[in-house]
Amino acid sequence: MLPPSSPDSLPKPLVDLEQRMRPLLPASLYAALWVDPTADTLMQVFQHLRTMQQILHDYMPRQVSEAPPLLGKLRYGWQEGTLLFTDLAGFTPLLEANADAGPEGAAALLTLINQYFSSMIEIISKSGGDLLEFTGDAMLVQFLPGRDGSDAAQAVRAGLRMQRAMTQFTALDMPQGQFSLEMRVGIHSGRFLTADIGTPERMGRVLLGKTVQQAKRAESASAVGRVCVSREVGDRLGQEFPLQPLDAQHSLVIDQLSPEELGEYDITLPRRRMASSMLMDRSIPGLSEEIQKSVGLVEPLASYLPAPILNLLVECAAQRQIPPDFPTPTVVFVNLMGLPEAVDLASPDEVDLLVRRYSQAFALIHASVRSRGGILQKVTYHSLGSDMLVYFGALGSHPEDALRAADMALEVRQIVRQLAPPRSAGQPVDIACRIGLDQGPVFAAEIGSPRARREFNILGDPVNTAARLMTLASSGQILLTESVYRAIAPHYPCTPIGDLFLKGKTTPQPTFELESPI
Repeated sequence: MLPPSSPDSLPKPLVDLEQRMRPLLPASLYAALWVDPTADTLMQVFQHLRTMQQILHDYMPRQVSEAPPLLGKLRYGWQEGTLLFTDLAGFTPLLEANADAGPEGAAALLTLINQYFSSMIEIISKSGGDLLEFTGDAMLVQFLPGRDGSDAAQAVRAGLRMQRAMTQFTALDMPQGQFSLEMRVGIHSGRFLTADIGTPERMGRVLLGKTVQQAKRAESASAVGRVCVSREVGDRLGQEFPLQPLDAQHSLVIDQLSPEELGEYDITLPRRRMASSMLMDRSIPGLSEEIQKSVGLVEPLASYLPAPILNLLVECAAQRQIPPDFPTPTVVFVNLMGLPEAVDLASPDEVDLLVRRYSQAFALIHASVRSRGGILQKVTYHSLGSDMLVYFGALGSHPEDALRAADMALEVRQIVRQLAPPRSAGQPVDIACRIGLDQGPVFAAEIGSPRARREFNILGDPVNTAARLMTLASSGQILLTESVYRAIAPHYPCTPIGDLFLKGKTTPQPTFELESPI
């Protein structure tokens, strides 16, 4: 029999923490704490929170994990440095080949993609980079300038090392046939704004300014197997690396370095591992105090994740692994136009309002997504500027996922239209959005290095297609694939706009525009 208990038997400090602990504890451990708050149970809570702190530390870019802001506290600042974008080619055919194999296919795909990411993350770390985010199978890496201003050269050396390491992923023999993975790398240096935005419930880290867009354009201009640098980076490199001009703005780096000349690493500050303090007092008061401290450390990091993903991490913390899957979600990309680009010309007072307006947009869009059961994964980046990746049905499907996504897209457009325009260089900023939707099977998994930098993410053709539709949409336009159109047409007015050529597709794709209901 369970011992008799009541809420009064829980230590007073933990009663005060109860609401803050709810989203951070597995359901079974939360119940055990409430009904049987012995020293053994409190020890399990403390150990779980310490595990969560380590997991979340690995989920965050260095500048967040090592110095998280207060919950809901707006924080921003200008940085100089070099940004490196990667993009992986050849993953979609590999995904499609494994999707029919169910759990075995998912496990095989996860092993391979994480071998790739682990190899790249190790190179990034040895080269002095900070992996800011995964965007599907792409990565964004930041190199902060040293005293000698060598960040551009550091980034180039990192890119060359990564391309050389890609040889291990060519001619992969799989049960379904032979596959190859290849990568493009783009690099640009400049000034950009970093900002922590949102609410205590959900925060986000964003990079704003044209430097981010120019880095992404360098990746888009690159070729598989090559490192592309912007003109600004080329000017900074001088004669250190031979360059092959591509156009007026970009050049490819010619890799003529011997292994000894390139080396394996740059001398940099390594990413700090989370400090693990010794637990000296294992009494109930002592454990209660340590749990209080742990909640204070975990809570700010947890706010950077959508609630469904945080819950998945919490429930899987003991196993340290989220099972991979092949769900069929509806994927939405929202490009917020105007605000990200306006910071470059803004005065300090104007920058403050621009960031606050972006934070307001992020909070309202997140609320619209969450109220319909969707997930706002993150703010990500394309050559158009910053975007928000949203999906419905990746963690628990619903028959009306496409309808919910369409309804959300319409509300987001209205939210953006109602934002009060801030000013930049004394002129009002025209804020708008463009949106793309697709649905289909994706690979949902915890990608990255299993014991280092990683994220839960979705990868696959619907993610790429939604992003490409977004880039083709005009201001205020919502574009859909035929599969989304068929799912929502009985309920929402849609207009065919013809067949569009999308990058990565061999034939034109029927495309539709979602209209506002009358």
